[in-house]
Amino acid sequence: MAHDGAQAEPREAMECDVVIVGAGPAGLATAIRLKQLAADAGRELSVVVLEKGSEVGAHILSGAVIDPIGLNTLIPDWKAKGAPVETLVTEDRFYYLGPSGSVRIPNLVMPPLMNNHGNYIVSLGSVVRWLGEQATELGVDIYPEFAVAEVLYDDTGAVVGVATGDKGVGKDGKPTDRFQRGIELRAKYTVIAEGARGSLAKMLTAKFALGKDCQPQKYGLGLKELWEVQPHRHKPGLVQHTLGWPLDNRTGGGSFLYHYSANLVSVGFVVHLNYQNPYLSPYGEFQRFKTHPFIRDTFEGGKRIAYGARAITEGGWQSIPQLTFPGGVLVGCAAGFMNVPRIKGSHNAMLSGIHAADAAFAAIAGGRAHDSLEDYPAAVHAGPIAQDLRRVRNAKPFLSKFGTVLGTALSGADMWANTLLPGIGLGYTLKHKKPDHATLGASKDARPIDYPKADNVLTFDRLTNVSFSATNHEEDQPVHLKVADMDLQKRSEHDVFAGPSNRYCPAGVYEWVEEGGQPRYVINAQNCVHCKTCDIKDPNQNINWVVPEGGGGPNYSGM
Repeated sequence: MAHDGAQAEPREAMECDVVIVGAGPAGLATAIRLKQLAADAGRELSVVVLEKGSEVGAHILSGAVIDPIGLNTLIPDWKAKGAPVETLVTEDRFYYLGPSGSVRIPNLVMPPLMNNHGNYIVSLGSVVRWLGEQATELGVDIYPEFAVAEVLYDDTGAVVGVATGDKGVGKDGKPTDRFQRGIELRAKYTVIAEGARGSLAKMLTAKFALGKDCQPQKYGLGLKELWEVQPHRHKPGLVQHTLGWPLDNRTGGGSFLYHYSANLVSVGFVVHLNYQNPYLSPYGEFQRFKTHPFIRDTFEGGKRIAYGARAITEGGWQSIPQLTFPGGVLVGCAAGFMNVPRIKGSHNAMLSGIHAADAAFAAIAGGRAHDSLEDYPAAVHAGPIAQDLRRVRNAKPFLSKFGTVLGTALSGADMWANTLLPGIGLGYTLKHKKPDHATLGASKDARPIDYPKADNVLTFDRLTNVSFSATNHEEDQPVHLKVADMDLQKRSEHDVFAGPSNRYCPAGVYEWVEEGGQPRYVINAQNCVHCKTCDIKDPNQNINWVVPEGGGGPNYSGM
C-alpha cells in the first residue's frame, strides 16, 4: 500500500515460479520438495520464500513433540544430515489434576494414537532453522524481514502473487527518512503458509468463500516457557500431559512438560478459546498451573530462559476449508491441519507442503499457471493427513459439549473406535457450535478470578515474561492492531464484557485506562508476540491483526 508522498513511487517487481509466504515447517517443506522435484526432472524452477520474522525460525513456537513422518518423507536421511532431532520419547505420562492432588491416567486406557513411541522432543524453531539451511542449499531464495501485506490478482480475479508492506512509514502514515517501498513477487502459484489465523488467509477466505462448506475454525492459545532445570530433576525423554486444574470443567485446555536436550524442560499450557468467563486470563491460568504441588518441584532451583505464545488451530477435520483458490493453496496451520488430542501439527504441515509442491510442480511442468491445483486437496483427503485427522474428529466437539471429564472419556472411546474401525469409528461426525468470539458471556453473569501475584521465581508477570521473548517492533510505525470502531469497543468490549482483551492477550498489549473520568483504550503494539488471539477472541470481531513492518515481533531462540 502506498502512503502520503509515495503514491507515485512504483514497486519493484520480481518474477518466480512459486512464491511461498511463511518460512515454517509447511512453507519450507513446500520449497524443498519443489527443488527436489526440479532436480530430479533436470529443470530450473525459481522458488521464493518470504518470512516476516527477523530470521528463519524467529516466530516459530511449539511444544514440541514431533511425529517424524513428515521429515522422513521429505528428507529420509535427515539424521545423516544433522537435523536437530535427537531426544527420543522414552516415557508418556497423563494426569488429571485437582487443586492439590493428581491422578495418573493409565497408559493402557489411552487410545494407541496418543502413544508418543517413536516421536522426538525438539525445539521446533531449531528444526525450522535447519530446514531453512536445507532449502537454501537446494537453491531456494529465502527473504526474512519481508512481511507480506497484500495479495495480487489479475483481471480474472486469479492470484498472481503477493506484495510486501512498505517499510519506514511513521505512526502518522507518512514516509520517514528510512522509507522503503514494498516489492511485488509475481508467480505462477502462491502458497500461503502463514500459520494459524494468518492475515492473507483471512483475505483469501473472504474473497473466495473458502470456508463456506466447512465448520467454523476453532482455536486455542498456547503459552510456553523454556526452563533450564537442575540435573537431578531432569528426565530426558519424559513427556507429561495434564488435564483439569486450574481450569474448571467447562473450560477446555491442559498442559505439557517435555524433558529434552541438556537439562531443558518445555512447559506449556493451552486454553481453548471457546471459554465463556470474560474474567479468565489464559496467562494467569498458566502461571497458576506451575504452582501445583505436583508440578512445581520440577522447576525448583531452575531458571526460565524463554517465553512465548501463539494461537493454534483446533477445528480439525470438520473445519478444513477449501484448500485451493485460483493461483494458489493454503498449507499447514493456515489450512488447520493441527491434531488437537495429540497436540501435533508440524508433521501434517510438512506433509501438506509436500502435497502442494507435487501439485504445483506437475502444473508448471504442464505449462499451467494461476489455476486451481486440484491435485493438492485430492492428495490431502486421500493420504496420511486425512487418516490422522479423521480418527480424532470428534474429540474437540465432545470436549466443548460435555466438559473436560465426560468429554475426555467420550472422545477417548471415539478414538478407540476409530482405531478398531479406521475411517469409520462410531460412524458419525459431530459439528462445532459457535465460533470462539461468540462464546464469551457478559461480565454481569460471570465470576471474577483472583490470580496470585507473581513471585518472580516460579511465576512471572506478563511484561517481565515478554522481555524473554525478545519481542521488538520499530516504534515509529502505524499500529498493526486495527480497531475498526472504537466506540463499539467502549460500548461492548468494555461495558458489556469488562475489557477481556486485557486478560486474553498474553503480552499485555491492551489496556483500559481512566482518563478524565472516562475509559480510554490503549494499544501497546510494541509488546505484540503475533499470537493472533485478539483477532480470534474479540467478541465483536472489531480487532483486525495485520502484519507490522517486516522484522518486527518476537525473536524466539530454542523454542
